[in-house]
Amino acid sequence: MMQAIDPKKGERGTPGHVAIIMDGNGRWARARGLPRTEGHRKGAESVRRAVTAARELGIGYLTLFGFSSENWKRPSWEVVDLMQLLRHYLRSEIAELHRHDVRFRVIGERDRLEPEIVQLIERGEETTRNNSALTLTIALSYGARREIVLAARFLAEEVAAGRLNPAKIDEDSLARHLFTADMPDPDLIIRTSGEKRISNFLLWQAAYAEFVFLEKLWPDFGKEDLTRAIEEFHSRERRYGA
Repeated sequence: MMQAIDPKKGERGTPGHVAIIMDGNGRWARARGLPRTEGHRKGAESVRRAVTAARELGIGYLTLFGFSSENWKRPSWEVVDLMQLLRHYLRSEIAELHRHDVRFRVIGERDRLEPEIVQLIERGEETTRNNSALTLTIALSYGARREIVLAARFLAEEVAAGRLNPAKIDEDSLARHLFTADMPDPDLIIRTSGEKRISNFLLWQAAYAEFVFLEKLWPDFGKEDLTRAIEEFHSRERRYGA
């Protein structure tokens, strides 16, 4: 297995944490004259391929942008279909992830999800909590600005209660209260479908990430695309502002 890159050394190797903005399901379906929901179902198959590829390539953390806080504004029929697809994934894939030593996690505002889905998430997290080959994190009902606001609000409440000196607040103290507190920042962020924006995803954590934008739509994403993105990552010189 390839070793994760040490960002401070700048050595060539597999990035330790790869995050992906999975984009293009709707366009994939439209180009084939299929309903949008079929694009989402095909996209779920790409999730499976991406997880397998990440594990084979020795990536330690894979974070996928599954459903944003803004996605709640989509037509109700599409949200219902996405939630049904999520239920199916949680029921059918956790055992397979566990079999391959993959730890499963979810970040985002769970209180906006249905109780049944939250229970499935918690069961999946508990089942896989001791696995170590790969940590798969799905961002659900997630928005980075909201994440930062919640962390700042917690610190403000601590100050108001007299438990925290505001002069002691620094980057580390805020980061400890983000959804990703126990994860390394992403080394590489990939977005499919040719769009070149971050869409409120891991804004704080992406400060020194490398970005790779692929033309391929998410349902067509495979191991060769992840490998190509990593090769592009290798070609970058990461100086961290130095």
